[in-house]
Amino acid sequence: MKFVHRTVISVGASVVLIAAGLAGCSQQPKQTAESAPAAKPADQAHPVAAIQDTETPEQRDARMAWWREARFGMFIHWGLYSIPAGTWNGKRIPGIGEWIMNTASIPVADYKALAPKFDPTGFSAHDIVALAKAAGMKYIVITSKHHDGFAMFDSKANDFNIVAATPFKRDPLKELADECKKQGIKLGFYYSQDQDWTAPGGAALKTGDHQPPTYHWDKAQDGNFQQYLETKAIPQLKELLSNYGDFPAVIWFDTPTPDMTPKLASEIVSVLNQYPKLIWNNRLGGGYKGDTETPEQYIPAQGYPGRDWESCMTINDTWGYKSYDTNFKSTETLLRNLIDIASKGGNYLLNIGPDSHGIVPAPEVERLHQMGKWLDVNGEAIYGTQPTLFGPEAGSFSTTEKDKDGKPKFIPAWNWRSTTKPDKVYIEIFKWPNGTFHLDKLPRKVTGAYLLADSAHRPLKFNQSGDSIDVQLPSKALDPIATVLVLDAAK
Repeated sequence: MKFVHRTVISVGASVVLIAAGLAGCSQQPKQTAESAPAAKPADQAHPVAAIQDTETPEQRDARMAWWREARFGMFIHWGLYSIPAGTWNGKRIPGIGEWIMNTASIPVADYKALAPKFDPTGFSAHDIVALAKAAGMKYIVITSKHHDGFAMFDSKANDFNIVAATPFKRDPLKELADECKKQGIKLGFYYSQDQDWTAPGGAALKTGDHQPPTYHWDKAQDGNFQQYLETKAIPQLKELLSNYGDFPAVIWFDTPTPDMTPKLASEIVSVLNQYPKLIWNNRLGGGYKGDTETPEQYIPAQGYPGRDWESCMTINDTWGYKSYDTNFKSTETLLRNLIDIASKGGNYLLNIGPDSHGIVPAPEVERLHQMGKWLDVNGEAIYGTQPTLFGPEAGSFSTTEKDKDGKPKFIPAWNWRSTTKPDKVYIEIFKWPNGTFHLDKLPRKVTGAYLLADSAHRPLKFNQSGDSIDVQLPSKALDPIATVLVLDAAK
């Protein structure tokens, strides 16, 4: 708000956070803090106890420590769908690129015929890992098998894979694992455990005019789900978990359907339990909550208090490559998302979609490099931080407008956000105040203030009276997107 002699931004002490919803790659219903699955009562124990059911809080903290420190990761959606790149039989197919087989109702034989054409000689594991590092990302999650059933690794369990079925004959996951180890980045694997549109018995979500009970569109898809799970999905998961050295650090499941009963899910959990350091998400199915909530294409209004969470989002509108999707978000938007998510205690898993040659689109590369430059200077305010001490800075719920679910619509504010460490409070300022930054209530004693982008960390004058504080700022921001004010303030 503006005053006659100065501009100040003020905040109270209650916690209110932002939500911004978009459509997602998995096409599963949006998950919100309000709809997050409740903890399973003790008398409804899983058929096989998962590590989350048996570990102590201290053991969980140790297992999750690197992931909580990371805050920023790279998602990679890449597969045969990058060949049609959103177009089939001369027609642009609506929706996201990796769903083209389903959306266009492509027969299994026709889709499998793409494999002999897949020769991504432009792929460089070194360059992709180096891009993630340059962007300030700390881990990578790549699609080892998406819903189309094509494995992007050397699988002896099923020959519909990049080594056996294409002229490329290389295992990108092996190359990425080697490079991640060399360059010091964690590697995880996305695996579509439930949907598989080319394996007999694999599940399919309801879309278009596909009919129940299977929602298949080709008789070649028909079969027994349990048989698919036990002859393809579980054997491939075993390969992924055992053939790549120190990796995967993460298994990222997707789109569970009613076919994934607690009993069948427990067969997968029995395998996962053999890897006690492994982190896996909440999309296995069968009532298992996993380690992480996974809001897709939006930032939840209140985060997930008491739960680890990760917003997965795209740079343009698709996950898998589409040649004509040029609706790339600005670097400003991407950085604001990262800061907003960190201020709520979450991780940001930001997607790239290489083309059929294995090349990452130039606009994605450009934006990631720009994000990395900001993090080179300001990463201290993101990595290993805890959520805001405040809350209303994110915005407020409207008293008149409703969202699509009929609930009060959240109206975001983009003046500033805050992250914390035990001895510091970081204020990421988007809209630069004219003269003074003001906080109504800061529950810590401040002993110093400076701008993180000022390499000399020259002290700023401040006045703390009771719980309120005013910090005198220079006339201009040091960064056009977000300048970080650091308050030395121990608990």
